[in-house]
Amino acid sequence: MKYYILSGEASGDLHGSNLIKGLLAADPEAEFRFWGGDKMVEAAGDRGQLVKHYKEASIMGFWEVLKNLRRIGRQMRFCREDIAAYRPDALILIDYPGFNLRMAKFAHEHLWPTGVNRPEVFYYIAPKVWAWKERRVKDLRRYVDRLFIIFPFEIDYFRRHGIEAFYAGNPLMDAIAGRPAVTPENDKAFRTENGLDERSIIALVAGSRASEIRYNLPPMVAVARRFPEYQFVVTGVSWLDRSLYDNYLQGSDVRFVCDRTYETIARSAAALVTSGTATLETALLGIPEVVCYRGSAVSFWIAKKVVSARLRFISLVNLILDREAIRELIQTNFTPEAAEAELRAVLPGGVKHERIMQDFGELRRVVGEPGASARVADEMVRLLHVNHSK
Repeated sequence: MKYYILSGEASGDLHGSNLIKGLLAADPEAEFRFWGGDKMVEAAGDRGQLVKHYKEASIMGFWEVLKNLRRIGRQMRFCREDIAAYRPDALILIDYPGFNLRMAKFAHEHLWPTGVNRPEVFYYIAPKVWAWKERRVKDLRRYVDRLFIIFPFEIDYFRRHGIEAFYAGNPLMDAIAGRPAVTPENDKAFRTENGLDERSIIALVAGSRASEIRYNLPPMVAVARRFPEYQFVVTGVSWLDRSLYDNYLQGSDVRFVCDRTYETIARSAAALVTSGTATLETALLGIPEVVCYRGSAVSFWIAKKVVSARLRFISLVNLILDREAIRELIQTNFTPEAAEAELRAVLPGGVKHERIMQDFGELRRVVGEPGASARVADEMVRLLHVNHSK
């Protein structure tokens, strides 16, 4: 079978790579063409071709999207033409709804209007319509042949909206299971390689976009100055210029480690984490955390207007457990003083440490065992064979 996969972010590249491995196991003759990143390239090997890297496509924030409408339009036109030329058996969309839902509509309605050889449209990692833009549920019903979800609470949500989604667990468990555990030997090597000393580490996961770094790193550095007994480490990414980080790290003792986010978090005593997938990954690794997030005033104001009133939290940990297991310091509430107090509470020996570790144990039980990527891949291949046999 031929698969066209669309992923627009780093997390999508991670989950897309594990899905490709599962698809190759279930369909050894599989061929891939995809938008993604280095992990998907590695997983596909000579069976796949990268069309566009997510570093070129990723745009986040309401205001940022408005400023880049022409660029986004050009990307969409190119993507439609590329899908039509490739003529895949399946179009697999990974999150990234602003872009991917338009591609779902195109594939469903315009690629082959007669229905002959129209690709199956699979949506893997459903858009967070329970948070905002609930009107997108209608597009999912209309243009997506099978919806694959990664959070248990989404089962009932989509069922209420007339969609029987497929849940097989969360692929983050696969990503974690596939990575090496921290040992004294590799910990020593990691510290030597990155110029770190022997102090316990506190990770600063400030985001993967320039705007997130600008808003979140300065107050995080201010927090670090209050903990001289710990070693604070920023988890940087290579697609952002190093000078962006250096602007805020000058004069501080905060260290910088590039493209080693998992390794840094896994050997940390605690972490300050912006909202997003990293909050869930940190919790599943059993690392105490505080969610700290600032954004532009315009984007935050719009978000408050459009986010569902039913949504009490922004972190995936709290949404899955349906309670405040980790503290969320958002916008004006994210101050160095507040972050310091919460960080001291969750660190080993802190008043909240034992409770947060118990909550993380419950989270792992709710999320489920590794193997989600393989189970999703098996179902996709099964559906394709069923439809091709008709």
